[in-house]
Amino acid sequence: MKLAVVTPPAEMPITLVEAKAHCRVDIDDDDTLINRCIAAAVDMVEKASGRALVTQTLRMSLDSFPWDNERCAHDPVRLPRPPLQSIESFEYTDSTGATQVLAPEDYQLDVDAAPGELHPAVGESWPSTQSGKINAVRITYVAGYGDAEDVPAGLKQAVLLLVGHWYENRETVAVGTISKELEQAFGSLVGSFWHGWSFGG
Repeated sequence: MKLAVVTPPAEMPITLVEAKAHCRVDIDDDDTLINRCIAAAVDMVEKASGRALVTQTLRMSLDSFPWDNERCAHDPVRLPRPPLQSIESFEYTDSTGATQVLAPEDYQLDVDAAPGELHPAVGESWPSTQSGKINAVRITYVAGYGDAEDVPAGLKQAVLLLVGHWYENRETVAVGTISKELEQAFGSLVGSFWHGWSFGG
């Protein structure tokens, strides 16, 4: 399974002004540093929570459709980084090597599941894919809560928590890590959004 960002969010879930207020900074000298901390913090919060924050377009690739050997039946395709908004394209490479497109009537979309799920249409199964083909199934989809103002407060606060910590400890704490002092607070903020399944790539 591979996950790639096709179209990144148009904005960060928190602004530079909000981050500077949180850090109690009233000069512009460190704007570049703070913006970099915001981007790193958003990436970490998305991976830790398994969520997409601001609306973005993602592409997931699979080598084949999921199959449950015990039930001898197809599993749903689970799309990382909920909340799922919509499907832009659903392609696969068939057994002859040709690219095929699954139309909306060929599958069922569950946007309420976390992660979002795709199921075969009622009474149908996923089609066969070319044996040994890498990335035989390719799904492009839109995920995220919406605009920055739509992102839950807990996830925004987790971003600010990291930004503030990294700004104050830039020489001793590497970007991408959380100190022991922050683990409990950070875990509490992102934990309620965790549904036990995620894709961190």
